[in-house]
Amino acid sequence: MTDTVLIEAARVSKAWPFEEARKLLKRYPDGLRPDGQPVLFETGYGPSGLPHIGTFQEVLRTTLVRRAFEALTGGAPTRLVAFSDDMDGLRKVPDNVPNADLLAQHLGKPLSRIPDPFEAGFPSFAAHNNAKLRAFLDEFSFDYEFVSSSEMYTSGRFDHALRGVLTQYQAIMDIMLPTLRAERAATYSPVLPVSPTSGAVLQVPVEVVDAEAGMIRFADEDGATVEQSVFGGQAKLQWKVDWAMRWVALGVDYEMYGKDLTDSGIQSGKIAQVLGGRKPEGLIYELFLDANGEKISKSRGNGLTIEEWLTYGTPESLGFYIFPNPKSAKSLHAGVIPRAVDDYWQFRGALANQPLDKQLGNPVWHLLGVTDPARQGAGDTQPVTYSLLLNLVGVLGAAATRDQVWSYLGNYVKDATPAAHPELDRLVGAALAYNHDFIAPGLVHAAPSENEAAALRALDAELAAMEPGASPEDLQTMVYEIGKREEFGFASLRDWFQALYRTLLGSDQGPRMGSFIALYGIANTRRLIAEALQRQPGV
Repeated sequence: MTDTVLIEAARVSKAWPFEEARKLLKRYPDGLRPDGQPVLFETGYGPSGLPHIGTFQEVLRTTLVRRAFEALTGGAPTRLVAFSDDMDGLRKVPDNVPNADLLAQHLGKPLSRIPDPFEAGFPSFAAHNNAKLRAFLDEFSFDYEFVSSSEMYTSGRFDHALRGVLTQYQAIMDIMLPTLRAERAATYSPVLPVSPTSGAVLQVPVEVVDAEAGMIRFADEDGATVEQSVFGGQAKLQWKVDWAMRWVALGVDYEMYGKDLTDSGIQSGKIAQVLGGRKPEGLIYELFLDANGEKISKSRGNGLTIEEWLTYGTPESLGFYIFPNPKSAKSLHAGVIPRAVDDYWQFRGALANQPLDKQLGNPVWHLLGVTDPARQGAGDTQPVTYSLLLNLVGVLGAAATRDQVWSYLGNYVKDATPAAHPELDRLVGAALAYNHDFIAPGLVHAAPSENEAAALRALDAELAAMEPGASPEDLQTMVYEIGKREEFGFASLRDWFQALYRTLLGSDQGPRMGSFIALYGIANTRRLIAEALQRQPGV
């Protein structure tokens, strides 16, 4: 496939990353900035709490647009900056961190100047959380440059932009004041000085003394009048002004953000124009919700953490779940992981045989472009689905071990060793953790009704007559035929399979029974049937 063929297909693709990338193509028709610098993509992170999947998704989705832009332009140079707003003052103590009393002593101070409550050897709370974010971004092989707000302010790299803010101070006030309540407007300032006595970021009125020199005047917490430079980390900007200043100072061309920042984006765009720049292109995405339908929050810790998803799933499945419909809200809880894992591998297996237009609409085409630009994994499949592994581990119990699972996989998978199938071994570990934490504690095997017990006896008799190495297809056909027999009175085959899942697996849903029996073994399946029949009333 030539670049020309890909470019032509990408220019008409309805996949959302290409639709977003075409916005940038309107800004730079030849894919190049007038100053010769790479097109700059940015993502933002507020390290006031541990990074969660909402943080990760922004980096992933932005990277998908970046790769789509590169495909559209035949490889135009790009950069991605992951920006941490670690000069922000700590407004409240997060609910999900240790040593809350320690943090409470430092309320109002920049996150980069507060001790690490985790006592993990990091110089600050922000440094700890920044490291957590970078560790996962690195694990997913993102190509990004990490930028710290504190470093930019203290090093002087924002000095020119800060002068611009002071020079345009009144114009910025004219934009912001009409959007504020009277009480807030009375104390509002685009510039937030850092108190020379307490080190807190102050929300106080500010007078510009000398814009060129960066000098401002304000009342400190004790009422004393202070004249102080905004340079060297002695001040930061109010959120919307900071965002706009950053766009202009760094030359950001693309940044997406959640719908809760819609109004912020409008005001920051106006401020960026006042500062001599322009608002980046971008997508306003819907927010992630927890299992109760509430917005996930870093400080509350009510959403899945990145570590939790990786415990029960895979990075690829996380990317797959995040990919579709960014403008629609998604529930984010452990229950969505198993299907995301299996759907990822299903789409990956289909990719190699799809025509190009279908490939460009396949989430895996975009995801592999992040970690494997040559897409060498296209067409790969897993010999055992994650859902089937969960059913196997479920019948083995909460104490099941990795070696035990692999001993059963030998019935189903050629060369069944972790070394030969490292991706499958990763799924085995995830299935063991998922079963231990979510399935085993609530597993209840139903007692069969009279007609279900009769069908189970018939199934046991058929299994007794089967060869030990019977194929999953033959086993599935046999199970299917039993469910069709009128004497057992099932209204539909679905009722029969649900009876199998409830009585043998302790679940309301399950795998293809032929595949499960082949994996678990005929003898072991007959033992499950015997145990189920023992639960029948009157036995």
